Amino acid sequence: MIDNLTEKIERWAIIRELDRAKPEKQMLKLVEEIGELAQGLAKGNMDQVVDGIGDTFVVLKVLSMQLGLDFEECIETAYEEIRDRKGKMINGVFVKEADLE
Repeated sequence: MIDNLTEKIERWAIIRELDRAKPEKQMLKLVEEIGELAQGLAKGNMDQVVDGIGDTFVVLKVLSMQLGLDFEECIETAYEEIRDRKGKMINGVFVKEADLE
């Protein structure tokens, strides 16, 4: 399902020529969406949280297109980095082992 949605987002972005826009502007959009997500969390507004997570995903997909990066490869790279990561929860935040030393 996520692959289908990602393809739809890509087509949507291409139709609107967002894939050719400046990545710096898309980065500003990402910060805006993250801010809205943070606001939703702070206010306990789950509708805003859901929207913020979705919007952030869309903006990141478009940013990867603008930079000529494979979105799925970016996600896989991140997963490979965290897959075997060890650490512990401190005050509700996972702290990786390297940062505990």
